[in-house]
Amino acid sequence: MILANITTPLLGLVDTAVMGHMDSSAMLAGASIGTLILTQIYWVCGFLRMSSTGLSAQAKGDPKQPGLLSAKVLWQTGAVALAAGLLIVALQVPVLQAGLALASSGAEVASYTREYFNIRVWGAPAAMLNMALTGWLVGQQKTRHVLWIQVAGNLLNAALDILFVYGLDMSVGGVALASVLAEYTMMLSGAVCALKLTTGWRPQADWFNRAAQKILLKLNSDMLIRNLALQACIAFLTIQGARIGETAAAVNAILMQFFVLIALGLDGVAYAVEALIGEAAGAKDKERLGGHVKRGLFWSSVFALVYAALFYLAGDFIIASLTGIAALQTAAQAYLPLMVLLPLVAHWCFFFDGVFVGLTRSDAMRNTMLVSAAFVFFPVWWVCQSQGNVALWYAMLAFLLARGITLGFVFWRRDSSL
Repeated sequence: MILANITTPLLGLVDTAVMGHMDSSAMLAGASIGTLILTQIYWVCGFLRMSSTGLSAQAKGDPKQPGLLSAKVLWQTGAVALAAGLLIVALQVPVLQAGLALASSGAEVASYTREYFNIRVWGAPAAMLNMALTGWLVGQQKTRHVLWIQVAGNLLNAALDILFVYGLDMSVGGVALASVLAEYTMMLSGAVCALKLTTGWRPQADWFNRAAQKILLKLNSDMLIRNLALQACIAFLTIQGARIGETAAAVNAILMQFFVLIALGLDGVAYAVEALIGEAAGAKDKERLGGHVKRGLFWSSVFALVYAALFYLAGDFIIASLTGIAALQTAAQAYLPLMVLLPLVAHWCFFFDGVFVGLTRSDAMRNTMLVSAAFVFFPVWWVCQSQGNVALWYAMLAFLLARGITLGFVFWRRDSSL
């Protein structure tokens, strides 16, 4: 899963590299805005992957009918994902208009944004299904399948980028079309793998009745609220940094890459925890569940210490790799002590998120996120705001720590006895 996570950003990196060599910077800016609009929607819809992973893992661990229950989860979560993707397509006009209004870009950039978005949005059904399929495969502990699907999709995207842009002179539209085709290829590959694993089980009408929908709706709505609260904190950091000034906004963009780096490793551990905890919960095996929690926490702590050491020893190098502007390097280097603390503080919430996804305890994830945002992130920023941009990062670190503490408290008080 760590290797699969590393390949995920490549889709955007290849697109950026190709567009960065076009004739006009407006093309890159327009496509970047179009990508950002869809990425934010997709990120909020990440509950599709999380719910699919937890339910799939619990079905795999069921001692009586693991095959039947796994097939049921696959079809149920796939149906919800497809509906979400089609809804995004249906609402594409107001979504694009809202994105353009928030971006407040010039006419030329807006034109390229429309060109890119109007093509790329048709990949939404595939993108949503990819989340559900990836989650289901992770829950079944078929992470090698996920890795190869991601690698194949990104290689195809790169090849089509070159063909459409340089071979067929399709400009921004070619980059968008390449991404759409890559998304559908990954979706079809994932579907083939999943259907092979559920051979012999056909969908049944009662899998889609009101009772079944109610369970999924509750789980997904909790996850959605949780994601929106998290996104609100990240968006506030970005917007407030921009209000402080251009330098602060640029520094925050650099520092967010440290967050991306730790996510590559810590998410890999969390995904493994999701699958193993869910399987143990499905089997109602308390001893195995406790063992997975202890081993998962050990490896999460190891990764946190490695990241902290890396940022301490190579933080200057990482910043220099991200920007060649001396003033920005100097400004960002002042935040390195906080970046060293970042993995040590954040790995707890990454880990316990994985535990609660495996347990499908979406209510706890929702409640602890809301508490951490409302009573930690914003109050800490409010108290420290006179210190400028650094106050935002004090708030973010406190927020991440609060999430880990509250999730851990809920688990040890209630779920550790399962």
